[in-house]
Amino acid sequence: MATKNLILGSAAALLLTGGAQAADLPVKAKAVEYVRICSLYGAGFFYIPGTDTCIKLGGYLRADTTFNGGAHGAPAWNGDLGQQNRFRDYFLSRSRMALTVDTRTATEYGVVRTFGHGNFQFQNFGNTNPAGSVGTQTAGLGSALLSTAGGGYVAVEYLFIQFAGFTFGKSSSAYSTPWNGFPGNISANLLGGNNTDTGLNNIQYTAQFGNGVSASIGLDDPTVWTRTAVYNLSIPAAIGVNGTGSNAYAGMHAPDIVGNIRVDQAWGVLQFSAAAHEVSGSYNTLAAGAAPNNLSEINGHPDSKWGGSVMAALQIRNLPTGKGDDIKLDVSYARGHTKNVIATSGGSPSFSTFGNSGFAYQSVGFGATTDGVYFPGAAGTGGIQLTTAWGVRGAFSHNWNPNWSSSLFGSYSSVRYDGGANDNINGLGATTAKGAYCAAFAASHPGQAAVGNQAGNYSCNPDFNVSQLGLITRWVPVKNLTFSAEAQWFHLDQKMSGSSVFTATAPKPTALYEFKDQNTVLLQLRAQRNF
Repeated sequence: MATKNLILGSAAALLLTGGAQAADLPVKAKAVEYVRICSLYGAGFFYIPGTDTCIKLGGYLRADTTFNGGAHGAPAWNGDLGQQNRFRDYFLSRSRMALTVDTRTATEYGVVRTFGHGNFQFQNFGNTNPAGSVGTQTAGLGSALLSTAGGGYVAVEYLFIQFAGFTFGKSSSAYSTPWNGFPGNISANLLGGNNTDTGLNNIQYTAQFGNGVSASIGLDDPTVWTRTAVYNLSIPAAIGVNGTGSNAYAGMHAPDIVGNIRVDQAWGVLQFSAAAHEVSGSYNTLAAGAAPNNLSEINGHPDSKWGGSVMAALQIRNLPTGKGDDIKLDVSYARGHTKNVIATSGGSPSFSTFGNSGFAYQSVGFGATTDGVYFPGAAGTGGIQLTTAWGVRGAFSHNWNPNWSSSLFGSYSSVRYDGGANDNINGLGATTAKGAYCAAFAASHPGQAAVGNQAGNYSCNPDFNVSQLGLITRWVPVKNLTFSAEAQWFHLDQKMSGSSVFTATAPKPTALYEFKDQNTVLLQLRAQRNF
């Protein structure tokens, strides 16, 4: 019995000791959820730890090369490429990494959103001897670093805040379509309509009416994106072969007033847009012997005029040709707002292209892109004469299978210096834009000038049309990795006729040139990985 009691007591003591030791062991801590998925705004969002704000990080890495073209698929329509001289680069390559940051927070006023998009870029931009070139390829942000080892630059596309229907900052204009200048192409130089794909400073408000119907109104800063040029025709030969005038736009006085009405439903998109744009000149004439940037105030200035543009756009989805196929189309008309027709991701180009000739040194085609022109003086235009332009562009996109797709795209644009058919080189006293333009042209391109036994005679008409036609094919071997090849044909239909002896922009010599339509083609290759 004593033995039994001893054993039971020992067992009880052991149990008590074990229980005390077990109670002293640390309890395993609950795992901390540092990152929580945010499913409110689509895939890729997560909560910033300790907040109710959702954030999404993204971007892409892209490498592309253009043959016989400029950056981002610009055709050889001016500069060294347009001349096809020895300073031009036969191909141009660019590498870019884009980073995007998208944050959204639900509030009693709706979602507060911020968005930023920046690009880190490097490209072989320019040529080996900029001092001897026409110069259009070496201009631009950070151009001195672009061809230097370890160079490159950072560019900002979008930076904006959205709150209660308002957008503040750098974003696409309320005038633009959802696809901007990219109905099916990768080139940022498809003309025929508006393009603000890398954003401009603006304030806009969008009202949603339900069932995909909305309306937007905004105020845009016109300085970078929506102005082309206002030529003072009394300052000749400022753009080389055109020899017509110097850009004399005044400073910004008023924002562009823009807006749209849009229907976005399962079948597609229908949008109507309108914009009002102020066109203003600096001063009337040069002070005696002064440079163009030293115009005299005492000579006065032309009165400002308001121009504008309208656009109708259509996207048709769910085509019977295949899943994901669509058609995008937009038609534009502008009066004094030519950038909404002749638009690229950069500036609004003027055209100066050389080619072969049967009898002259070379042929040349040109077209000056302006919002308006003026010729000071009693025999001048009597103020700014607005330029008229219209254009159409579009694309049909087809998916062959989940890995292969193609788009056929094109555009047609027309620029008109309104005036009578008889406004020719003798129209010095003409009050129309065309007559004044041709009078200025005649001052630097005499019809009967001669070099040796060469002579020329021509008929002046500054109007022109430009056409583009292209095809792109894409291969997606794995998700978010795309290889693209885009070929594009560009045609300049200029309205000058005959020939003239004149001094072209170096390295072109003084010689007889034939005015003739011009053509050029380019090929752009791209590899892009989205993340």
